[in-house]
Amino acid sequence: MAAQARGQDAVTLFVGIPLLAVSVTLSVRGSFRGRLLLIGTLGYFLYTYMSYSFLSYNALFLIYVALMSLSLYAFILTMASFDYNRISGHFGPGLPVRVIGAYLLLIAFAVAMLWLGKIAGSLTSGSPPQGLEHYSTLVIQAMDLGILVPSSVLAGVMLIRRKSFGYLLASVVIVKALTLLTSISAMLAAMVWAGVYVSPVEMILFPAFNIGMICCMTVLLKNVRREEDSP
Repeated sequence: MAAQARGQDAVTLFVGIPLLAVSVTLSVRGSFRGRLLLIGTLGYFLYTYMSYSFLSYNALFLIYVALMSLSLYAFILTMASFDYNRISGHFGPGLPVRVIGAYLLLIAFAVAMLWLGKIAGSLTSGSPPQGLEHYSTLVIQAMDLGILVPSSVLAGVMLIRRKSFGYLLASVVIVKALTLLTSISAMLAAMVWAGVYVSPVEMILFPAFNIGMICCMTVLLKNVRREEDSP
């Protein structure tokens, strides 16, 4: 857990906080791109400090809970600030919705199979799953299977069907997944450096998905209409 936390803290410090500062600044100026970055970044902080609150009890526990709460309500308020009827109009016709939507579905399927494979093996053998260690449950797997996977499926399907809310949800998932996958890649690298066993599948899968998400976010932001930046 210590190696994982160090990797995630590094990403939060060097990627998450600067991205939050930039997105807040752009959002205050009325930039639609800034608001997309902000909602995704808030999703990352919500996920991060929710996992910290559920996994770690230490001197910073109340700070984790406070940051989780702030992230949650900031996320809700930012989501509520969008005009859902006009969201699709912010994006140009060149946005490859089918490609991005299919990629989100692929991410959802891969993550679901990865965690379900680990859980199914422990259920059939009756032994604790690998990675449980001294914890009483699989918090990260529960959050991924209960929140991240369904969100990715909904975003992918709605984006492919060009539903207005699908554009926003896909933007949220892409930005959040990018920061999250960067964090996971850093955690895996920190674990390998510390001599902790990491599955080869995880070591290849998450960095590869991270590169794909970088491409998705680049394409997404490039296809936001300039004249619509201040709706």
